[in-house]
Amino acid sequence: MTEQKQGPAPAAGAARPPEPRIAPAAAQAPEDTDWHLEIEGVTKAFGALQVLAGIDLTVLRAGTTAIVGPSGSGKTTLLRLIAGFEAPDAGRILLDGREVAGGTWVPAHRRNVGYVAQDGALFPHLSVGQNVAFGLDGARYRGRRAVAARVEELLHMVALDGSYVRRRPHELSGGQQQRIALARAMAREPEIMLLDEPFSALDAGLRVATRRAIGRVLAHAGVTTVLVTHDQAEALSFADQVAVMRGGRLVQIGNPFVVYTRPADRATAEFLGDAVILDAWLEGSLAMCSLGAIPVRRPTVQGRVQLMLRPEQIRIASDSPIHGTVLDWDYFGPESSVRIKLPERPADPRIPGGGEVITIRHWNAAMARAGMDLALKVIGEGVAFPVV
Repeated sequence: MTEQKQGPAPAAGAARPPEPRIAPAAAQAPEDTDWHLEIEGVTKAFGALQVLAGIDLTVLRAGTTAIVGPSGSGKTTLLRLIAGFEAPDAGRILLDGREVAGGTWVPAHRRNVGYVAQDGALFPHLSVGQNVAFGLDGARYRGRRAVAARVEELLHMVALDGSYVRRRPHELSGGQQQRIALARAMAREPEIMLLDEPFSALDAGLRVATRRAIGRVLAHAGVTTVLVTHDQAEALSFADQVAVMRGGRLVQIGNPFVVYTRPADRATAEFLGDAVILDAWLEGSLAMCSLGAIPVRRPTVQGRVQLMLRPEQIRIASDSPIHGTVLDWDYFGPESSVRIKLPERPADPRIPGGGEVITIRHWNAAMARAGMDLALKVIGEGVAFPVV
């Protein structure tokens, strides 16, 4: 991120752009869109604390949606409302076109929804086989052989073999416990799977492997999935739709590429990843800043703006007129995070800023020694936000 002061306020009397608004996907989609989950105007408060304030969200059948946001933003509360563990104060929730909360109330055990908690919530006194079998329909699977066969099938589904049946949860790794929890939830053959930060307690390597395995299982089974997480990379890599939550509201909904590259506001940009923020002057679709003239896609403001770039967009060049001086760097193996001070410039009302400190990423640590002068260029488009 940049290490600079906030840009100056707009001139007196200048019109301030309106807050970004998120139109419900249902309002933008064709009438025959196959929504599996629909949330309309849902609110929830606990005493004087307003946790959810008018949530609108739709999820396609067999789609995967990640709800991402900081702690306390209302993510888990929303998941619990979908599951039926809590009732909304207003609004309604529909599953497969059937109202389950709002004017009608359908209890959790009748919603055909699977739920995997952060810690897996396995029964410690039961074996793996007994944990998985707990979710089976007793009327459908009668007799030990039928139960055993289905349990083994579910274990294979989550890439575990029959040798795990007699083990106890404490004998499993964290990733194995999460797979068992998923197998138990899948035993009910749910139409929708709710995942409440199920990978957050795992170490980095295991988290990625477990996330991929569970994602493959759910995609192969065609199960509609809603993941709640505070991990931005997890949300962007796991889901085909990302919903960013802040302060009990969904501030942006879209596919991962759009949400990351074209965030709705500065706070969303900085939450979803490292962001370089520069003061700039926008005329038409071209923003003038310390890194030169940067194209902006579909700008909604003009004049003085804050320009957002991702660090990976700023490259070291061989012949660019834009230069910066390396201050320091952090080495991460395959890449280094390099802090660069941009040069001071004579005052120019069209090109505000100058002397900013930015952070870029580069694969060659030898090119990141303190004091080095580097030529820089920007790849792609920036995003312009109003100065506030």
